[in-house]
Amino acid sequence: MSFEQFQAAHESIYSTGTRLLQYLEEIRQGRFSEGDSTKGLQSVEDDINKALHALKEQKYQVAVIAAMKAGKSTFLNAVIGADVLASETAACTVCRTDVRHIEAGQVPRLLEYREGQRRPIVIAEGDAGEIQQKFLVRTREIREKHNPDNTTRFEIEHPIEAISELSSLSGFTLVDTPGPNEWDANFNTVALKQTALEALRTCNTILFVLNYASYKDNAVSHLFKDVVENRQEILAQNTGKIYFILNKVDQKTEKDRDIADVIEDLKRELASFGFPNPLIYPASSRQGLLAKLIAQDKASQSQLKDFKKFFSAKYAIEDEEGNQIIPAPRKIAPQALEDSGIPTIQETVIQTITQNAGWNLLSEVLLILNKAAREIENSLNGQMTGWNTKLEQLKHIVEEYRRRSESARKKVEAVKESVNKREQELISRFSQGISAFAEGTKSKIQNEIDEIADSRVTKSANSEVYQKAEPQASQEILSNNMSLALTLPNAVPLLGGFSISFKVQRPLVEAVGRVIPKHYESPEYSQYKSSDPYKIRVDAEEEAQEIERTINEFCTPHIQSWWLDTQDELVREGTRIRQQLVQEIQEQIQDVSNELSSYLGEALQVELNITPIQFPSFEFEGIDAQIQYQVEVYMRYKKENENRPELRMRLGDSLCKPVEFYIESVPYEVDIQVEEKHSFYEVDLRETAQAIKLKIDNQASGSRELLQRVIEKQLKADFSSAEKQINDYINRFQSLFDHLLKERETKEEEAPQILAMLGSQKATLNEYLRELTAIRACLDTWKPVQVVR
Repeated sequence: MSFEQFQAAHESIYSTGTRLLQYLEEIRQGRFSEGDSTKGLQSVEDDINKALHALKEQKYQVAVIAAMKAGKSTFLNAVIGADVLASETAACTVCRTDVRHIEAGQVPRLLEYREGQRRPIVIAEGDAGEIQQKFLVRTREIREKHNPDNTTRFEIEHPIEAISELSSLSGFTLVDTPGPNEWDANFNTVALKQTALEALRTCNTILFVLNYASYKDNAVSHLFKDVVENRQEILAQNTGKIYFILNKVDQKTEKDRDIADVIEDLKRELASFGFPNPLIYPASSRQGLLAKLIAQDKASQSQLKDFKKFFSAKYAIEDEEGNQIIPAPRKIAPQALEDSGIPTIQETVIQTITQNAGWNLLSEVLLILNKAAREIENSLNGQMTGWNTKLEQLKHIVEEYRRRSESARKKVEAVKESVNKREQELISRFSQGISAFAEGTKSKIQNEIDEIADSRVTKSANSEVYQKAEPQASQEILSNNMSLALTLPNAVPLLGGFSISFKVQRPLVEAVGRVIPKHYESPEYSQYKSSDPYKIRVDAEEEAQEIERTINEFCTPHIQSWWLDTQDELVREGTRIRQQLVQEIQEQIQDVSNELSSYLGEALQVELNITPIQFPSFEFEGIDAQIQYQVEVYMRYKKENENRPELRMRLGDSLCKPVEFYIESVPYEVDIQVEEKHSFYEVDLRETAQAIKLKIDNQASGSRELLQRVIEKQLKADFSSAEKQINDYINRFQSLFDHLLKERETKEEEAPQILAMLGSQKATLNEYLRELTAIRACLDTWKPVQVVR
C-alpha cells in the first residue's frame, strides 16, 4: 500500500462514516419528534463515534532505543524537523518522552506527568528553542535531585515534519525511550532491556540507533544478547517492524572502511545475536536536521555555521579555472537532506506503519461501520415488517421475543460464571510465576552471599597466624552498624517467573573481594576480625560504603533483569490466554445473539443480518498496559543500635591530661596488659541476605494482590463488552417493538406514508452499504501478506 492509497482509503472511510453518522442522527431526531426515544439506536451511534475517533486519533508509536552517545536525540530532532529535544554529553532522557504530532499552527508544548496526578503540568510552550532549554533544565534537575516529584514521563506536542502531509497519521507519536543511568559511572543495560521488551510488545515500529564509531561496544552487545535470549520466535514474528540505524556515518574518514562494508559486518554481528536478516540504514542525523532547518528557513546563525563547517565542503564544485566553489547552504540543503539518509528511514517507517497497523485500523473501523449500517438496516426491516404484520400476530411475536430475551440473558450469566472460573485459573498461573521468581531470586542471592562467607573461611583456614592468634588484651568493641541501601524494583504484578535463568555476569564474591582493604586480611588485624565469616568489619565509613555500593550494584541490575525476563514471559503468556478467553466469550455470546436473530427472522419473515460480536484492537489493551512499571525503592539494613561510634577517653597521669586511645610508655620492658578500645563498621551479610529475602517476599505478596486486581478488571471489561453488545441487541428490538405496538394502535391509517418514509430511508442506507462494500473490496487488494504484530 502506497502512502497515497492509504491516505485515500482513510479519507473515504472517514467521509462515509461521518455521513452515515449524520444519517443516523437525522433518523433518530425524526423519530424523537414523534415520541420515540430511539434508545435502541444509541449504542449504534456510540459505536460509529468511537470508530471515527479511533480513525483520527489512533496512536502509531515508533520507539527509538539507543545506548549512550549514539545520537538518539539528534536523530529524533531530524525526524521532527526541529531542534527541540536536548542533547548533551550527560544523559538527557531520564524519563520516557512522547513526541506527539500536532497540526502546524498549533502551539507546541512540553508537558510533565507525575505519579498520582491525572493532569500534566505545562513546563513550556512556544517555539522549539524555549521548549528545549526548559526541558534541559528540568532534566538536569530530575537527574541531580533523584526525581523528588516522581515524574513518570514527558510529552512534547509539536509538528513532526516527517508526516506533515499525511493527515491519516495524525496520531503518529515518537517515543524517546530512557536508557541506563548514564550519569552514573557504571553502565548497565537493564533499563535499555526493559525499554526494548516493552517496545516489542506495544509499539508499531522499533528503531535501534547505533553509533557508527562504537557499534560493537560491550554495552550494545549485552543489550542485544539479553533481548534476544530465548526470544527467537518472538523476534521472527516482529522482524518486519525492527530497524537498525547506523548513525553518525558522517564521521567516517578516508582511512575508514566503506559504509557498505561496515553494514555487512554489522549484519553478521546482529545475525549472531539472533536477528534474522536485520534491516540497517546509514544516517547522518546532524546533517539531516540542519538540512531540514535550512530548507524550511528556520536555521539559526550558529546552525548555518555548523552546516558550512561540517557538511558544505563535500558539495563543492569546480569552475573552469579549477577553483572550488561551495554553493549557498539553501541550494544544497535538499541534496544534503537526501544524502543524510533521514528521508529513506522516514519513508520506510511510514510504509511499515501503513501496511500493518494502519491497514488493521482501517479494516477494523470498516467492520464497525458496516456492522452499524447492518444494525440500522435490521431496525428498518423490523419496522417495515411490523407495519405489514397483523396486529395480533405482532403482539404474539413481541411476547415470545420477551420470553426468549430472558432466556438469552440467563445464558449470558452462564457464560459469566465460566469466565470467572477461567479468571481464577489465570490468576493462579501468574501467581505461580511470581512465586518462582521470588524463590529463584532468593536462592541465587543467598548462594552469592554464602560464597563470600565461604571464601573468608577458606582464607582464615589458610592463615596459621589467624588460627592460633589470641587476644593480647581485653577488647571493648565499639560497633557502628552499616546502613546498606539497595535499589530494587517495586512490586509489579506480572514480574514473576516461569523458566528464567538466574545467571550472573560475575560472582559477587569477586566484586566484594576487590573492595575489602587488603590489610584486613593480614595477621596484624586478625584479633579484630569476627569469628563469624558472615560479618565484615572495617575501620572507616568510606570502606563500609564501598562494600555497600558493591553489593548494591551487583544485586540491583541482576534482580531487575531477572524480574524483566519473568515479566516479559508472563505478559506475553497472559495476553495470549486473555485473547483466547476473549475469543471464547465472543463465540458463546455470538451463539446467543444468533439464536435471537434466527427467531426474529423467522417470526417476522424477513432476513436479518447477523450482528457480529467484536473486540476492536483500539479498545483491546494488552495486560501490560495496566501495569505500573518499575520505580525505585530504597532498602536499608540496620541493627538496633543506630548511633555512630564515639571516641572513648581514659585519663592520663593527671586530670589535666586527658588522652584518647592512649597506651602509656614505660622506661623498661615488661608485659603490661592494657585495655584497648577499637571502633569499627560492621556489615552483616546474613542480615543483609535476610533483608533482601524479606523485601522480595513482600514484593511478591503485593504483586499477587495487584495482579489479581488487574486481571479481574480486564476480564470484567472483556465480558462486559460482549454482554453490552448482546444487551444492546435485545434492548434495540424491544424498544422498537414497544414503540411499534404503540404506533400501530394510534396511527394505523398512516401506515402507507410511514412505510414510504421507511423505504426512502432504506434506499439511502443502501447507498452507504454499497460505498462500504466498495471500500472493503479496494482495501482487500492491499491486504498485507503477513501482518506484523
